[in-house]
Amino acid sequence: MLQALVETEPVVRDTFAEADDILGFGLSRLCWEGPEAELTDTINAQPALLTSGVALLRLLQATLDGFMPAEPSSTTFVAGHSMGEYTALVAAGCLRFADGLRLVRERGRLMKLAGEQAPGMMAAILGLDEAKVATICAECSVQGGIVQVANDNCPGQVVISGNKQGMEAAMTALSAAGARRVMPLAVSIAAHCPLMKPAAEALRAAIDATPLTSPLVPVIANTNAQPLTTVAAIHDELTAQLTGSVRWAASMHYALNAGVTQFIELGPGDVLSGLMKRIERNTERMTINSPGSVAAFVEKMRPA
Repeated sequence: MLQALVETEPVVRDTFAEADDILGFGLSRLCWEGPEAELTDTINAQPALLTSGVALLRLLQATLDGFMPAEPSSTTFVAGHSMGEYTALVAAGCLRFADGLRLVRERGRLMKLAGEQAPGMMAAILGLDEAKVATICAECSVQGGIVQVANDNCPGQVVISGNKQGMEAAMTALSAAGARRVMPLAVSIAAHCPLMKPAAEALRAAIDATPLTSPLVPVIANTNAQPLTTVAAIHDELTAQLTGSVRWAASMHYALNAGVTQFIELGPGDVLSGLMKRIERNTERMTINSPGSVAAFVEKMRPA
C-alpha cells in the first residue's frame, strides 16, 4: 500500500497519518505490516484503498499545479469501480476525505454483517458477453435462486453474484452456454446483488447524514454509466450500487464517446488499466502508485 512513496513523500505519509487519526486505529500499520488477512477484511480494505487513492491524488495536486479537481470540461471525468466510487467523489470535490473514510468503514462493516447473515458467492465468467450472462442469470433467478451480474468489467469478463442456489445453477448454465471459464471467487460476501439489501438500507442513513456538495467534475456512476451532477443523484447512487451492477465497461465507453483518450489510475495495482486495455486498446493508460510512475507522469504533464 504505497510504502515506497510513504518513505519519500510527506504528503502521502501525512494522508495515512490523517486516516489513522480519523478512524482511531493504526490503518497505516496494518497496510505496511499486516497481517494480510486483517488488511484484506473488507472493513479494513475499503478505507485502506480510499486512503491510498486520496494520498496519490494529493501528491499529484501538490506536484502539478492545477491537477484535479479541474474546471468542468467535456472531456474530464472521474470514476471508481465499486468502493472506488467514493475515491472518485473525493477527487471530484463533493465528499470530504474524513467523511469518505467513515462512510467506507461503515460500508465495509455493513457488507461484512450482511455476508454473515446471508452468505453468498461470486464468480468470474470469461468468454461470454454481458447480455448473454445477464439473460442466463435472470432465467436462473426465476427458478428461485438469487443471481445477477455484479460487474461488467470488460469484453469477455463478467462477474456474477448471488446465493448458493442461484449461483450454482447459473455457473452450470453458463458453462453449458460456452463460457471459456467459470471461476468461483474466494469470497463469502456476495456484493452487488440483492443479498446486500440490508446493508444498503442501513448505509443510506449514514449517506444521508454525510455532507455532500455538487461535484466539480462529473463522476460517471457505476449503476447507470451516466454522470452524477447533483447531490441527490449521489445519494441514490451510493445506495443503489451495493445491490446493483457495476457497469464498468459502459462507464468507460461513456468517457470514450465523450472524447477521452487518457486514463489515469490512482491506487495499488493496475487492474483498471488492464480492463481499459481490453475495452479500448487505442487509449493512453497510466497507473500511478510508485515513485517511478509518479516521476514519469509529472515529467509528462509539466509544460515543456
